[in-house]
Amino acid sequence: MDVSGKTILLTGGTAGIGRELAQQLQVLGATVVLTGRNAERLTAMQTLGFETLDADLSNAAGVDALLAAWGDRPLDILINNAGQLVDHDFRKGSPNADAADDAIYANLNAPIRLTTGLMAHLKARPQAAIVNVTSGLAIAPAARQPVYCATKSGLRFYTLGLREQLKDTDIRVIEALPPVVDTQMNDGNPMKKMPAEECARQIVVAILRDKDEANIGMTKALRFAESISPALARSVTLRF
Repeated sequence: MDVSGKTILLTGGTAGIGRELAQQLQVLGATVVLTGRNAERLTAMQTLGFETLDADLSNAAGVDALLAAWGDRPLDILINNAGQLVDHDFRKGSPNADAADDAIYANLNAPIRLTTGLMAHLKARPQAAIVNVTSGLAIAPAARQPVYCATKSGLRFYTLGLREQLKDTDIRVIEALPPVVDTQMNDGNPMKKMPAEECARQIVVAILRDKDEANIGMTKALRFAESISPALARSVTLRF
């Protein structure tokens, strides 16, 4: 898909992969409207020429407010990128159940609710796309991040089903599966991290080439291991 002249709604676009996606898509001629929760980061993106929407996607009210703010304006591409990583490790103590609820909503419920609320906008366009950013951990989980892995796995299966439903329409459904990326979310993670700029570049390539999946960096190796033996893939990731 040629993104020049397209209107894109990008969630979680003020930092990390989202910020890089916004800048790279803008260079290609797209109008990128991005969401975030941090006022300073939103202002910083505004100075770079982006329209921003303050949105808390960890609950239904926040998603509905975003949908109301979008209104009836046209939409060509929805990128569900926003996500939350929650510490949910009983080996360290008792996890915060409310924090888990917020992460589950932000990572899984919000993309589903946004897709549902914006589907009519996308169907009205001659060519459209939905891009769901999941994770390599949607394929095989890490023991220290079970909530995050569960939500990304859920979003992966939602994406697969949605793609089948929309296969006879003009809406492309793309899944991006990043590895560990050098973002604030992964501060303290000792694993080797991919630069956010490169991760975003590969997602943009997938959009431009109308790919169904973007298996990025080490996710390619994990996908290969999973194709041989799901147990083998899990034995690798569960250690982390």
